[in-house]
Amino acid sequence: MKKMIAAVALTLAFAVSAMAADSVVYPAKNGNVTFNHKGHSAKLECKTCHGEGAPAKIALGKDKAHALCKGCHADKKAGPTKCGECHKK
Repeated sequence: MKKMIAAVALTLAFAVSAMAADSVVYPAKNGNVTFNHKGHSAKLECKTCHGEGAPAKIALGKDKAHALCKGCHADKKAGPTKCGECHKK
């Protein structure tokens, strides 16, 4: 039950932070991750992260964020890929 409550709280936090115009802060136990949406959207098509269809808020957990964000950075050989480069305490 505690895990479910934590998951719901994190999802709500993601949704609220996704409303920010320029950046989004994803809370994480290893330190928050600040995502510069404006910077990424200037370089990438929306569907790169949001998939096909109209872009919507993305709820990211650890596994999905690592696959999507870290994977893209590794593939493009650009952007942070080490823990402390994204997670800031």
